[in-house]
Amino acid sequence: MKKPSEEKDSGYGVGDLLGLGSQSVRKNYYPALQQRIEELEKERNRYKWLFENALHGIFQANMRGGFLACNPAMARICGYASPEDLKQRVIRLREQLFCSSNEFDKIRQELLDEGSLRVRETRLRRVDNTPVHVAISILRRPDLGPEVVEAFVADITERVQARQKLEQLNADLERRVEERTEALQNANVGLRYQIEEREKVERELVVAMEAAREANRSKDKYLAAASHDLMQPLNAARLMISALQDSQLPDQEQRMVHQVHRALEGAEDLLADLLDISKLDQQAMRPDLAFTDVAALATGLGEEFEAVAANAGLQFRIHTVPAMVKTDQRMLTRIIRNLLSNAFRYTRQGGVLLALRARGDCLRIEVWDTGVGIEEGKLRDIFREFHQLLPQGTGGRQGVGLGLAIVERMVRILGYDIDVASRPGRGSRFVLTVPLEKSMSGQAEAGEMHPLESFAEGFNGARVLVIDNEQAVLDSMQVLLERWGCSVMAARSDIEALQLLATAEQLPSVILADYHLDNNLTGCEAIYSVRRKLDRDIPAAIITADSSDNIRSLVRAQYLPILNKPVKPNRLRALLTSLLGPSSE
Repeated sequence: MKKPSEEKDSGYGVGDLLGLGSQSVRKNYYPALQQRIEELEKERNRYKWLFENALHGIFQANMRGGFLACNPAMARICGYASPEDLKQRVIRLREQLFCSSNEFDKIRQELLDEGSLRVRETRLRRVDNTPVHVAISILRRPDLGPEVVEAFVADITERVQARQKLEQLNADLERRVEERTEALQNANVGLRYQIEEREKVERELVVAMEAAREANRSKDKYLAAASHDLMQPLNAARLMISALQDSQLPDQEQRMVHQVHRALEGAEDLLADLLDISKLDQQAMRPDLAFTDVAALATGLGEEFEAVAANAGLQFRIHTVPAMVKTDQRMLTRIIRNLLSNAFRYTRQGGVLLALRARGDCLRIEVWDTGVGIEEGKLRDIFREFHQLLPQGTGGRQGVGLGLAIVERMVRILGYDIDVASRPGRGSRFVLTVPLEKSMSGQAEAGEMHPLESFAEGFNGARVLVIDNEQAVLDSMQVLLERWGCSVMAARSDIEALQLLATAEQLPSVILADYHLDNNLTGCEAIYSVRRKLDRDIPAAIITADSSDNIRSLVRAQYLPILNKPVKPNRLRALLTSLLGPSSE
């Protein structure tokens, strides 16, 4: 007897629903089914590869127990040899993975209440019981179990350390400002009782107070004031590293010294760029026009960048013609130096050319390179601050995008023209057009420029008196100068310098003095004290971390050369060469 279902057979069964209602249909469906299975297998393998090779840690775990699954990155973050090792040894997340049980309890309760949490910073326990800072995102999976979770973990140790260092630096800067403000206020109270006897000191105090008020009104001026304290340790470290570079060190140590040198170079370049762009934006930088021998200036820059070219394995050529222009020598030097730095930064093979070409009543200063080049539509963008074009393959140390912005502003202040042409993959050419000064010809009329003699073998026992109130700077200067063959006398004040000279067998050949010394004494005053005591006009120069136009004008009014900190060894060598040359005697 048939069942009711058999009697009402409609002729449409499960096989028809799946597309398998007949033998021929099943035969046609099997290849499609097999293809779909293969696609699913490929997809599963792809996700498995991503899971195993992810940079971030990924795990599935039971909050009341241990790990259910984890990837190799998670094992590396916690310091375990493999995911299996981590799963076997950590069976209780609360006590064995998290550094703080209270933190774990808060996370667990939040997951139970909310179902997920995003980018929570916490600390996990490594296999050696040391903490590791991580950012963790967790999703609760009630479909897999009441307290089963899946998580993504990122190691943020470097970020946390950098943030702690920045906070410490900020605290130190605030403390220094408070200490100096308090000292200034105390000095003002004492000076009120000596106004008639110390009028000169009172005038200097008024200037200093006005500068302090202006610094409080402007973050840019505050940055310039704080730069002096930042430049001092940078200067000491840079000089000491330069001395180490001249030493015979093992290859590993030599590479480490070179890396430290590059880091310090990047820090000082960034600080100098920030200060310059700040002054340029405030229109606080005024050109100090003087007749300048551009050929001699280009030659000096060529000597400065020879080491850069040699280190990068690039060719560097200079083509000059006799040329005299009336310009701000410091600004023109900075413009050409920034163009050369930019050329070397983006050139990996080939070379760089610095060329001077006279065209009618104008001088063309050209910088060519065989670097990565710039797309035509982006040629003007490169002169915007903090704008960088970093095509693939540039490599090397990168700046922050201020070098060409400084060039554009200085060119505008001087009233010159700058043009750029480039072909991607072939190189670039920057052309600065400067009006020639027809009324001045010859090196002698430039006044401040002298041909520099090269001292490849040192300075043959030249006696150098260094005056600086920072002991670290004195030590690093002494180490570097002695490696160059100099005999160094180091003093922290003019009084200490005179005491050293009283017992010295020979007089110093050169005096190098910091501008800001203790007790409101300036380096200029210290130099004149030594000259008066010895009754001799000894060649001297000022080295300072203060790059303001006011200080530069004051020093130039005393007919003294000036070199800004952090001191680059090649510029210090050029300064000593000039001071020790025939023109200084």
